[in-house]
Amino acid sequence: MFDRIQTPAVLVDIDVAKRNITRFQAYADSHGLKVRPHIKTHKLPAIAELQLDAGAVGITCQKVSEAEAMIAASDRLNNVLITYNILGDDKLAALVALARKVKLAVVADNATVIDGIAAAFASAGVTLEVFVECNTGADRCGVGSPQEAVELAARIATAPGLRFAGLMTYPPVGGAARVQAFMTAAKTLIEARGIAVPAITSGGSPDMMKAHLAPVATEFRPGTYVYNDRSLVARGVAEWEDCALTVLATVVSVPAADRAIIDAGSKTLTSDLLGLVGHGHVLGRPDITIDQLSEEHGRLRCDGDINLTVGQRIRIVPNHACVVTNMVDAVHVYGSGKAPELWPVPARGKII
Repeated sequence: MFDRIQTPAVLVDIDVAKRNITRFQAYADSHGLKVRPHIKTHKLPAIAELQLDAGAVGITCQKVSEAEAMIAASDRLNNVLITYNILGDDKLAALVALARKVKLAVVADNATVIDGIAAAFASAGVTLEVFVECNTGADRCGVGSPQEAVELAARIATAPGLRFAGLMTYPPVGGAARVQAFMTAAKTLIEARGIAVPAITSGGSPDMMKAHLAPVATEFRPGTYVYNDRSLVARGVAEWEDCALTVLATVVSVPAADRAIIDAGSKTLTSDLLGLVGHGHVLGRPDITIDQLSEEHGRLRCDGDINLTVGQRIRIVPNHACVVTNMVDAVHVYGSGKAPELWPVPARGKII
């Protein structure tokens, strides 16, 4: 099936992707949880539409340019949350333009961001929904306490051009209890100020099947779940057969009995380890470790005879599917009875 594809190449089994989408949507529906998938994993409007078909309420993007690319390709992608602090005149102008086309929301965790988007939207005569981002243990962005969340919620609620949309978090793995405690406290305090909390949105594919352990959340934003990857298999969230994205590579050298070189290096597999040893899993060869990458070379090692030949092709489940997607202009999509088709990745590599 893949003989005519030049390597290295990114392959997507669309049947597996559909199965992954359906599985989580069924789980979320059973717990009364809305699904807003993060498109950073696939960056493909056609797959986002499959997520909507399954029951998703909208999409999540991380950059203004991702959102621009997605909505330009599909008029169905008309409900967008950008989970990033937006700063700068050019980005704010693009944000206003987006808000004129679709239902749009963003997040903020500080007064500078809130005041900037308020000024841009008030002068444009457009209203933007804004979530307060909360740090529930991942220690990335987000206010550090429910009390801080209250102050920012009040600032948004009284700012011209803005509407308070609720609370947002991206918790650490195993952080459901912290989400429940933080968000419950923040919601109570905000409502005590006479401000409604329309939604509470959380995320993270590693804990997606435990989302019900934080019932205060009304929405969940899984990303990697659509493809799965080695990191999620390692966490017990998926099996190898659930991994829709693989990298097709060719063995270009076998310089020693225990070592081989492939044509997929850091420009394809990326340098992400996510706490794992090695740079991916070779399907059917658990005895092989991809122990080293340079830009265009991947080094494979084996304790015994590696038993590979020059010209042989292998498929690799990467450690992190999302960053691999962003490395290529197109992916080869195939399925049962479906020969591979080349799908451009319109939302990759954008500047803003």
